[in-house]
Order: sequence, then structure tokens, then C-alpha cells
Amino acid sequence: MHVVSGGSVQMALALKHAALCLMLLPRFLLAAVMLWILDFLCIRKKVLLRMGQGEGGPDDPPVCVSDSNKMFTLESLRAVWYGQKLDFFKAAHVGHSAPNTEVVAVQDRQTLRILDCMRGKSQYADIADSLLVYIEEAHPSDGWVSSDAPYQIPKHRCIEDRLRAAQLMLSEVPGSQVVIDTMDNSSNAAYGAYFERLYILRDQRVVYQGGRGPEGYRISELRDWLEQYRHDLVSSKTAVLHV
Repeated sequence: MHVVSGGSVQMALALKHAALCLMLLPRFLLAAVMLWILDFLCIRKKVLLRMGQGEGGPDDPPVCVSDSNKMFTLESLRAVWYGQKLDFFKAAHVGHSAPNTEVVAVQDRQTLRILDCMRGKSQYADIADSLLVYIEEAHPSDGWVSSDAPYQIPKHRCIEDRLRAAQLMLSEVPGSQVVIDTMDNSSNAAYGAYFERLYILRDQRVVYQGGRGPEGYRISELRDWLEQYRHDLVSSKTAVLHV
């Protein structure tokens, strides 16, 4: 019989946490320096405008350049660290099984699994269902606030707070299938979705994983993938076998 002491478990957890910090620290420090630089408004506008003129297409959301709030704050650093940690530990990876996390439907408040509720109206409804999962706020009014946000929503303290906030989103995209993440943020953690992220799932596997938003949020990439998939489906149906 092997007996593992509580001290050994705590030591293992401490070592794991230290290893995580060492792996994430370079990327985190780079992001922190960038946030500090962006606090100089003249630099911020030039950098963000250049980003907006770079990669991407007309479907991609425009880069915000008017937010004059401070970027280098304790709340922003916490948010960046949290997002990078979720991305590092996410369970969703291209080619692997899609995490079937628990979500709550906004309209009837029914508890569902994410793979069981993918439907909705879109121009790709003939080849794909759509689902919008509302997670925790990236820029809550009592956290890393953004003056350019169309709504000032505080951090969700309970499931009712998240449901009320998601109703605002549903009103912007009527006819869409909108669900919310549970208060333990299981979908956010499994998919590394913070701040925002696009996925395509097929046969319960991840076949497309977009970059972390906002800079990696590319609707044009998702559209290109779906267009290619539709083209492949049509080609497979019209293929002629020559003997």
C-alpha cells in the first residue's frame, strides 16, 4: 500500500503551478509590454489602425481605435493572464474530440450539452448548424472596462446575471441559437474561448479552431473553411467514375 501525504500533493501542485508560470511568463510579459505601449494614445491609434489594415476581410469586425481607457492596469493584466492560462489548458484541439460541455439555453433555460443543441439560421444552414455560446464578460464594467462597449455589463455573480446579459445578445441576432456557459465556466475552459473564439465541429471532433480574439478572431477564415467544405461536398456528389 502506498500512502501519499497531503504535503506531497501540495508540493506537486506547487511545482505544477511554477512550471505553468515559467511556460507562460514570456508570452505574458510580451503582452504586458504591449499594453503599456498602447497606453500612449498616439501609438495606440497607429498600431490598431495598422492591424485593421492588415490581414482579414470585410466580414471581420473592425479594430477599435477610439477607446481611451488605460490598457496597462491590474485588471487588464489579470484578464490577459487568465486568457493565456485557459488557452494553454484547453481541451479542444483540431483533430481531437470536441468537449461536450454543459450549457444553458437562453430562451427556455434548459440545461443541455453543447453537441446536442447546434442549430440556427445562417447562410450555411444547408451544411452546418450554428451555436453562439455566451461566456463570461471580457470587459465587465467592474473589471477591465471598455468605454467603447455597446453595453456596460458587470461581472456575472449568478446564472441569472448571465442569462440577462445573453438576452441582449439574442436581441442583436434574432433567430440564432444562443446558450450560456455555466457559472463554473466549463465551456470557456474547455475551448479556451476567452476573450472570444470561433470553432467548427464535425462528427464530434474539432476541425477548425480560430485564434484567440480579438486579434485572432477571423470570421473570414471560418467563411473560407465553410465555402471549401461546401465545394468539396458538391464535388463529391457530382463525381463521375470512369472505368
